[in-house]
Amino acid sequence: MPNILIIDDDVNICETFESLLSRLQYDCSTAQTIAQGFSLLREQEFDVLFLDVRLPDGNGLDYLSDIGHFDNPPEVIILTGDGDPAGAETAIQRGVWDYLVKPASIKDITQTLKRVLKYRQEKRDKSRDTKPLASAHMVGTSSIIQNCFSLMAQAASTDANVLITGETGTGKELTARTIHTNSKRSKGDFVVVDCAALTETLLESTLFGHKKGAFTGAQTDKDGLVKLADNGTLFLDEVGEMPLTIQKSFLRFLQERVFRPVGGTVEEKSDFRLISATNRNLQQMVEQGEFRRDLFFRLKTVHIELPALRLRNDDLEQLSQYRIEKLCKQYGMPTKHFSADFFPTLAKYDWPGNVRELFNALEQALVAAGSESVLYARHLPADIRIKIAQANLVRGLENQTTAETQSSVSEKSDQQSAAPFSFSFDALPTLRQFKSDMEKKYLLQLIAQHGSNIQEILETSGLSRSHLYALLKKYNISL
Repeated sequence: MPNILIIDDDVNICETFESLLSRLQYDCSTAQTIAQGFSLLREQEFDVLFLDVRLPDGNGLDYLSDIGHFDNPPEVIILTGDGDPAGAETAIQRGVWDYLVKPASIKDITQTLKRVLKYRQEKRDKSRDTKPLASAHMVGTSSIIQNCFSLMAQAASTDANVLITGETGTGKELTARTIHTNSKRSKGDFVVVDCAALTETLLESTLFGHKKGAFTGAQTDKDGLVKLADNGTLFLDEVGEMPLTIQKSFLRFLQERVFRPVGGTVEEKSDFRLISATNRNLQQMVEQGEFRRDLFFRLKTVHIELPALRLRNDDLEQLSQYRIEKLCKQYGMPTKHFSADFFPTLAKYDWPGNVRELFNALEQALVAAGSESVLYARHLPADIRIKIAQANLVRGLENQTTAETQSSVSEKSDQQSAAPFSFSFDALPTLRQFKSDMEKKYLLQLIAQHGSNIQEILETSGLSRSHLYALLKKYNISL
């Protein structure tokens, strides 16, 4: 029986839904706040979530990415009295099924709900038919990376164009190779095109090859990368770096899969599967006129966004064990173990270089450990340990300041209990500066209370994960 969740602060709306869904013989749960709704999402699995926008403890749109991080997350339908076009655009971009404006008719709600449930059932049936991803190199059990693995398996079962995005070091090329290995084209070549190195003069000869005598130095025929990818996969690495002047001719070639080698007179075809990757925001580049809109849509039939390592701390231990075991075999040494302080130390660093930086740090730690059988936090690179120590020092100073302030307030509370609330400044700051200072102190106190436990921080603050990381970046605070 379908299970539906309603998050809306209007009790009448919740009661109406309960009555309607009961008649449809669906299970229904309701919540009036985001916190209550997330508590229910952690306890049980829902097929569909009707989500209001303006809620007592936050904006529902800010929590869409967090909802997507749950195991088998529900399909989301926005139901709001705030008919904001910008909000609708944001919601659709973040993957919601529909954006309904109150008062929506019972007929519209019922029809939308039935379509969603039919889609979800078909998706569930398809996932059973999809072969599990086969790769010993893809490591992680966190829900956010498992969602990526699921998308990769779906992509591998088709020939659709795939766009892989993510920060530097998140594993974009490994993801592309894994899709290729699991596809029907696995026996063909995986051909990498470095888009950052393409120039107008090199484009045609690099991609399409040339015939003997086509230009000075062309002493023999030479196949281009496109021909080498025939019956295989063509991987456009860092496609966001492709010069705008090249994009038009490249788009034409992608549409037809037909090319003519430099100096040739006959057009040739290449049957390849296209996968692209970039660490840049192509949507933003399109809006700024730096990337062709038609090429962007051609590339992203399937979009896989790889998460930053700081968003998947649960995978640090598994990734570390995988890497150290592989390095020990490579160096011909016994497998090393980890001290109790090793993984907690890793979790205190934000890993701006992501998995690539982690793997490099682990190799340095292995070398530093020498013949020792156990890896300790002290074996990690000095620059990482310094940054962690500095962050701990700042946190400690903030804790001390907070404690002193609380003690001072406590001593004066009896004397000032009847006095109006006030602040004392040598020079009165602007309201914006005051809000900024208070916001930063609040974040530091949150971290002092919960350490690097992201889930506890989110539950206490009511912030969404994306909003939290935006604030941490704003104030240069590390967890």
